[in-house]
Amino acid sequence: MAGGNGQKTKTAREKHPEKQKPVKGGQLEPNKKAASIQKQSKAKDVFQLFAEKVREHKKLESRWAVLQETRVEYFRGKDFVSFLKNHPEVKEVLGSEKNLDVESIGNTLLRKSLIVRCDRLIKIIRPGKKKLSTWPAHLEIFPDQVFSENDAFFAWTFVKRRPLWQTILSFLVPVVTLACCLFPVFPHWCKLLVLYFLVGFLLFICTMLFLRWLIFGVIWILLGKRVWFFPNILAEEATFSELFQFWPSKDEEERPKWTSRLTFAVGSVFIIWLARRHAPDEAARARYQKRVSNIIDDVLEWSPRLALSNMMEKQQPVFNATQSNHSTDGTSPDSEDDGTLKDVKVDFDSEVLKNDDQEDEETRTENV
Repeated sequence: MAGGNGQKTKTAREKHPEKQKPVKGGQLEPNKKAASIQKQSKAKDVFQLFAEKVREHKKLESRWAVLQETRVEYFRGKDFVSFLKNHPEVKEVLGSEKNLDVESIGNTLLRKSLIVRCDRLIKIIRPGKKKLSTWPAHLEIFPDQVFSENDAFFAWTFVKRRPLWQTILSFLVPVVTLACCLFPVFPHWCKLLVLYFLVGFLLFICTMLFLRWLIFGVIWILLGKRVWFFPNILAEEATFSELFQFWPSKDEEERPKWTSRLTFAVGSVFIIWLARRHAPDEAARARYQKRVSNIIDDVLEWSPRLALSNMMEKQQPVFNATQSNHSTDGTSPDSEDDGTLKDVKVDFDSEVLKNDDQEDEETRTENV
């Protein structure tokens, strides 16, 4: 019987071999799921890095707009396509996915909710305009979330990473504000240091901007080329390293006409002559310089100790004079103060009565 039962179970296993692997399959299935989840998270991290790198790149033109009462940064689909064509090195972050075409990359970003497709909120041409705005200020979510480069806008959905220098600057702002409020109580040498530093820095900035404009004007009038040294010095979105770029970028715009250059030259000469003609004379300049120097000296030389000493010096003679008068007259200061207060009260009452009488006379004359 025992042998018969063993033979039956053996034949059953041979007929149904899939029943022999339930435990083994159950162990492999979670492993497959974990591997697939790990691959998905890895791919998500790769595209997250790609999106951050693209957003931080300055060659992709972007603007800010309002999307459902939220301010977002967005770009155009055609700019994204041209950006990846001109800068293929950005796709190196994707690793094995770097060979994907632009449309597949855009759809992947949409699927991972790194960007969202938007459409302009106002689709009617406004009066006085010939076409719709290139960069609309108000957007709405587009119903079909598919990447396209034809009049399509895409907004970033993740928070942009803040650089370290911005974090440090945010901590320094309240410190600098408090220091500005406490400037009147600074020592005199510290006030002089701050004054000379700020005046020197302001003079350096103004001189650099003037020379920059002068070089541009001379080259533009004579050669018709636009040459701006320090081209990013006034740029709002330039990084710290790009801000002090010295050499100008290549001029790719059309050469201006000689008539516009001549008009600009004549206008510049006329403005310089007019400013020179109506410049203040030496006496007016000396008066203004003396006034400004006096104001600066008052600010620099003021201190709480000096202010208290001046107040004490002003009060001391008055106190001594009143004390000497009381000693010679033999009267107490309290009685004299009472008499003074009574006299002031009588004078005040008489003034009030006079004003009332004058008002009554004026009303009577008006009625007559």
